[in-house]
Amino acid sequence: MTEDIEVRLMGPEDEALILSPAEGLFDNPPDPEQTRAFLASALCEMVAARLGDRILSFASGTILLHPDKRPSMFINEVGTREDWQRHGLASRVTQALVDHARAVGCDGVWPGTEPDNTPARGRCRKLGAEERGFVGFAWDGAFDLD
Repeated sequence: MTEDIEVRLMGPEDEALILSPAEGLFDNPPDPEQTRAFLASALCEMVAARLGDRILSFASGTILLHPDKRPSMFINEVGTREDWQRHGLASRVTQALVDHARAVGCDGVWPGTEPDNTPARGRCRKLGAEERGFVGFAWDGAFDLD
């Protein structure tokens, strides 16, 4: 069954698919305005694993620009429906997003995760990422999930 799963970069034509009932995929229900803005932005990318008209897993990232450096990509989020976890989909979409970032000229790709997020840390190590210390600070609820 996993051979029928398509992993590909999402675009504006995928808005309805992202907005379709996605319980258990995103932290919150997708907002139509934010979804449109995300898909229209040249700096926002999403790779999804889909089976027919259902997204099973995704990885999203933002290309970061700096005046003194080449672009890099921050992986914003990786999500997989609970009934599809432990099938390697999160690794597939993450690797596809990393490959895409490299193809568009990003010099570095980096995610952040909580210290106790063992699956995310293991996935990144498995894909060849080097774990480094990181301290995050937040204003205005930036780390809140709601």
